[in-house]
Amino acid sequence: MMRRVRVLLLTVLLLVTGSVMSSAPASAVIGGSKSTYGPWAVRMLVDGKPACTGTAVARQWILSASHCFFEQAQPIADKRISFRVGSLDVRKGTTVHPVPGGRVGSAHADMMLIKVPPMTVHTARLATARAVPGQAVRQYGWGATCDGDENTCQSPVLKQSELRVVRPDDPRCAGYTAPGGSDFCMEKVSGIPAGGDSGGPVMSIGPRGTETLLGVFDGSDREKIAEAGEISQQLAWIHSVTRK
Repeated sequence: MMRRVRVLLLTVLLLVTGSVMSSAPASAVIGGSKSTYGPWAVRMLVDGKPACTGTAVARQWILSASHCFFEQAQPIADKRISFRVGSLDVRKGTTVHPVPGGRVGSAHADMMLIKVPPMTVHTARLATARAVPGQAVRQYGWGATCDGDENTCQSPVLKQSELRVVRPDDPRCAGYTAPGGSDFCMEKVSGIPAGGDSGGPVMSIGPRGTETLLGVFDGSDREKIAEAGEISQQLAWIHSVTRK
């Protein structure tokens, strides 16, 4: 049986209480750190409660993970979804809602593009080359900062983990990635993404404004290994949707 542990909040989404939004965690990510930059990062909420993370990739388009938009295998209605943009603190920023019927999922990766009204935020650069084994990357999100009940420790501020790309045939990646697949595998350096970080950006590391979006985070074992859908493998699809 595959050892895959998807970072889903779908089965616990309705259990997340409003207190999550008002109580600051002791740390960010599980063992990570608070972010000081991330203008393209987007927080997704369902029924006003924390759900997943996303990335602004065009003026009217947010990219996240497809699994964030389903509950018990049923699509979540557009009217239940909202996004907070323009601030590292989810209690601030601007709220935008999906354009009805404006979701487009990838046929080959755990990725969803969501159309919203025009945003005034800095959008992420998209990688044109694949992630390389040994490459240092940074994952961003507002997800869980603790082990156990991840509903109780969703971060109100953007946080980050430092990861390193490893070969897809690395034995530790069994059940997460496969050679030639649409995901790439990462090992923990500092911090590990968890529930609520799904759909969030995995970026190259560089001076502010020069980072590129390498992947869409979609799973981890909460300890040492994480995975992300590869942007370069889905670039044609992203452009075909966002340039319409």
